[in-house]
Amino acid sequence: MLKLIGAVLILLSGTLAGFHQAARFAARPKQIRELILAMQRLETEISYGFTPLPDAFRKMSEQLGEPLRSIFRSSAIHMASGGITAQESIQRSLHENWKRTAMKTPERDILHQLSFTLGTSDRQDQIKHIALAAQQLKHEEAVARDEQAKYEKISRSLGLLIGALIVILIF
Repeated sequence: MLKLIGAVLILLSGTLAGFHQAARFAARPKQIRELILAMQRLETEISYGFTPLPDAFRKMSEQLGEPLRSIFRSSAIHMASGGITAQESIQRSLHENWKRTAMKTPERDILHQLSFTLGTSDRQDQIKHIALAAQQLKHEEAVARDEQAKYEKISRSLGLLIGALIVILIF
């Protein structure tokens, strides 16, 4: 009886690990899409609203879901507290909150590059860089959707199969 419970627990944990990985494959394109929309909102705030960067980030954070909300809220707080530049505040926020996202290094690099121009150049230059970042994110979204289509179902199945293999090897 104890062996059966152990086998079920191993099988269940392998299956849950596979489903967790599949959920990360599914969450990445959604988060990238939300980030693209955030870039478009930021572009609008800068070009039409003449909104200062900390206020624009705060407004965007109110419209976003987690974990992107935390990134933009943290950036706004760092900028508003003074003493550090927009670049430093964005990079600090990325460092603090990036692990909570399902996104990968290319998306982080895009935001990192964008941080160098936000708050340091004129309005038109910032708008151009935001549009460029949105284009790059659209490319990454397409890559993420391809990965999701390839690996989401495989991850679920592989979790179950690895759990079954462990059960067979142990017993």
